Amino acid sequence: MDILVAFCKWLENTSWALAVSGAYELYPYLRLIHFTGLALFVGTTAVVDLRLLGWGRRREGADQLSAQLLTWNWIGLGVTILGGVLLFLGTASGYIINPAFQIKMLALLTVIALRVTIQRKVLAWGGTPNVPAVAKLIAGVELTLWIGMITAAVRIPNY
Repeated sequence: MDILVAFCKWLENTSWALAVSGAYELYPYLRLIHFTGLALFVGTTAVVDLRLLGWGRRREGADQLSAQLLTWNWIGLGVTILGGVLLFLGTASGYIINPAFQIKMLALLTVIALRVTIQRKVLAWGGTPNVPAVAKLIAGVELTLWIGMITAAVRIPNY
């Protein structure tokens, strides 16, 4: 952990981090970028997961929804990461030791792995009248992790 904290302290002194941390008027816009990407990523993810669980729009299968939302889903993730990295840069050493931030990052990696799994399998799972139990389990776990990540994010103080 000491090496990671040292890296974060170095990161805080890079030109990008100094520019971000020195521009206080920029902070609300970085949060806006991060939250907009998050809303797009979580929203499109939740639509497919809820459909796999049997809720939501029944006119289309989860496979069709996933295909329609795939590009927006990954754009949302990219915008979320961009905003998150920019927010992280200025106070990296404070965030990295925060248990809520650590939980959030672990959950994010798990969600990305589940999202990739779902997107690979949804063509087979979502096109059938009876969605397999494993698909429902993964969708439920993914939604639960999002709730946990959002809760953890609320617990992360602004440094």
